[in-house]
Amino acid sequence: MKILIIEDDQTLAKNLKEVLIKDAFAVDVTHSKEDGLVEIEVNEYDCIVLDINLPDGNGFDLLSTLRKKEDQTPVIIITARGEIEDRIKGLNLGADDYVPKPIDSNELIARIRAVIRRNSQNALPIITIGDLSVKPTEHIATVNGQNLDLTAKEFSVLEFLAQHSDQAVTRTMLMEHIWGNDFDTFSNVIDVYIRNLRRKVEKYSSNNLIKTIRGKGYVLSANDGQKKHD
Repeated sequence: MKILIIEDDQTLAKNLKEVLIKDAFAVDVTHSKEDGLVEIEVNEYDCIVLDINLPDGNGFDLLSTLRKKEDQTPVIIITARGEIEDRIKGLNLGADDYVPKPIDSNELIARIRAVIRRNSQNALPIITIGDLSVKPTEHIATVNGQNLDLTAKEFSVLEFLAQHSDQAVTRTMLMEHIWGNDFDTFSNVIDVYIRNLRRKVEKYSSNNLIKTIRGKGYVLSANDGQKKHD
């Protein structure tokens, strides 16, 4: 999942980025309102973590701009302000959640996953595709009741495919949402991860759940259970 942090405190932003990357998120960081709006214009994010106090304005204005453009990307506001009025204002402007400073990183990660899950087409805590079950909040994937031994990045790829089940997911979408902007366009890393996931899934399933769509990318679907690879 791809996250944008808009936070003027560079030390805090750096620390949050490191924590999220360790939890297999792709993360971009900006330190001002205008830079944040530029990133949002050119990138697609699964969640925005937004500070209220910014050097060239405030997070409320940025949030209002997004919602007026009908951009429904989940937004979590973080701020040192503790007044109930600020929380109400943020929520009324369209924020999805509100986390006060000092920030507990585990709580922030849980809230990010929750708002992403609510915003996805698969809002249930367990996503089921055929005999595959994916539990995003627990980082667990099973096939016919058998736990899959996945790395953090493998789980992130599988989770993204599950969130977009029955839809074509391109290599670029996977690169941007799992690895962020730091990736080599010509790398075959996606093919390697898909191959490893297929091997692990098909260890316990006779179905071809992860399919290759030539010229488009991949789709995770329970349709057409024949084991056949393109």
